[in-house]
Amino acid sequence: MTLTTENILLVGSILLFISLLAGKTSFKFGVPVLLLFLSIGMLAGSDGIGGIYFDNPKTAQFIGIVALNFILFSGGFDTDWQSVRPVLWQGIMLSTVGVMLTTLFVGLFIWSITDFTIFEGLLLGAIVSSTDSAAVFSILRSKNLALKGNIRPTLELESGSNDPMAYILTIVFTGLVTTQHASIIAIIFLLLRQLILGGLLGLVFGKISQIVINRISFDYEGLYVVLVIAIMAFSFSATDFVGGNGFLAVYICAVFLGNKELIHKKKILKSFDSFAWLMQIVLFLTLGLLVFPKQIIPVIGIGLIISMFLIFIARPFSVFISLIPFKIQQRSRWLISWVGLRGAVPIVFATYPLIAGAEKANMIFNIVFFISITSVLIQGTSLPMVAKWLHLTLPEKLKQRTLADKELYDSIKSNLTEIVIPKDSSIVGKRIIQVGFPKTSLISFIRRNNKYITPNGSTELKANDKLYILTESSEILDEVMQCLDVDKVIK
Repeated sequence: MTLTTENILLVGSILLFISLLAGKTSFKFGVPVLLLFLSIGMLAGSDGIGGIYFDNPKTAQFIGIVALNFILFSGGFDTDWQSVRPVLWQGIMLSTVGVMLTTLFVGLFIWSITDFTIFEGLLLGAIVSSTDSAAVFSILRSKNLALKGNIRPTLELESGSNDPMAYILTIVFTGLVTTQHASIIAIIFLLLRQLILGGLLGLVFGKISQIVINRISFDYEGLYVVLVIAIMAFSFSATDFVGGNGFLAVYICAVFLGNKELIHKKKILKSFDSFAWLMQIVLFLTLGLLVFPKQIIPVIGIGLIISMFLIFIARPFSVFISLIPFKIQQRSRWLISWVGLRGAVPIVFATYPLIAGAEKANMIFNIVFFISITSVLIQGTSLPMVAKWLHLTLPEKLKQRTLADKELYDSIKSNLTEIVIPKDSSIVGKRIIQVGFPKTSLISFIRRNNKYITPNGSTELKANDKLYILTESSEILDEVMQCLDVDKVIK
C-alpha cells in the first residue's frame, strides 16, 4: 500500500488507535511505550504485515522537526525553574561537553574498528551523542520514578537542552563527509553562533510572549493554546532563519514561560502535554514506517558492538568527565550515565546525511535505528531496577505523594479576607494577571452587582468589586493589599 492524500487519514487514525491500545497494555509488562510505537510503525511498513510503502526522508525529517518542537516546548513548559536552578551548570556541562565527548569517543571507536573514515565515524557519533528528550520525559514520567536529590531535574534538563549541540555537530560532520573540507574557524563560529543566538533569542521571545499572552484578549480560551503554538513555531523558525539554533530557542522560551504567571496557564500546560504525546506517537510511527527492517539485519553485529560501547563506555566516561567540577555522589553519576536514552531524535538526525547524499548514509541510518532500539529496550526497561539497585529511589510512602497532592497541599490557605476595590484604586480596569498577586494567595470569587464571578487571569477588576481572597499569613495579606492599592479590609 502506498500512502496517498485519500488514505493517509484512514491509515493514520488506525495506526494511532492501535498505538494507544498498545501503550495502555505496555505498562503491565514494563516495556517502554515509545518502543511499541516504533514497532507498530515497522510492522505497518513495507517489510511488515501492513505493506505500507514510505521512503521519503525529507517528509520524515519535516515531521520530526515539528514533533520535536512540541516535545521540547512541552518539556520546557513543565520544567520547574526552582528545581532546575541548583543543577543548571551540571545540565549545561552534560548537554555541551558531554555531547562533544560522546561524539569523540564513539567516532574514534567506529573509525578504529570499521572502514568508516574519521569524519564518517564522528558523524555517526554526533547523531547518537544526545539523550532523547521524548524518551527521557516519557519514561521518567510514565514509570512515576521518584529519585533522590536533584537527579531527575538534571536528567530532564540535559535531555531537553542537549539536542542543539548534537544537531550542530551533525550538520558540521555531514558537511565534512560530503565536501571533505571546512576550516576549524568556520566550525567554531557556527557552534558559537548557533548556541548564542539560540539562547538569547529564546529568552527574548519568552519575555515578549509573556507580555503578548497576558495582554491580548480572546473570547475563547482555546485560542490562547493556538497563540502559544504560533509562538513556539515562530521562535523556532525565526531563530533558525537568522542562523541560531531553533531547538534551543524553543526550549528556553518554554522554560521561561512555564515559570511565569500566564492567563489560562493550566489549560495551556494540559494541552501541550497532550500534543507532546500525540507528536511522540506520530514521530515514532513515521520513523518506524521509514525504516526497512530487512536492511537492519546486516548491521545488527556492528550496531550491537557500537551500542554496547556507547552504553557502557562512551556515555559513562562522558558523564564522569563532564561532572568533575561538581560534588555529586558516585551513585548519582552512575545513574545519570545509565539514563543515556537514545530514541527518535538520533533517527531524525540520521536523515540529514541521507538527504545530503552521503556515501554511507543508508548504513549510518540503519545503525542509528538499531542503536536507538537497543538503548530504549535495555536502558529504558531496566531504569527502575538500576535506580533501586543504586539506592536512589524514594520510599514507597513518599512516592504516594503525587504532584497533584503537592499542588493541592501547597494551595491550601488559612485566611479568607474580603477586600473592596475603591473607585480611585490604580488597579481598576486591569486584569488579574497584570496585578502581580503573590503566588501563595488566591482570589476565590468576586462579588459584582450582587452576582458572583469565578475569576481567571483575564478577568478585569472594576470599582466596588468585592474580592474574597485566600491567604496563608498576615504578611501575604499585606502584599495583596499593596497589589490592590487598598489600605483596609472588611473583617
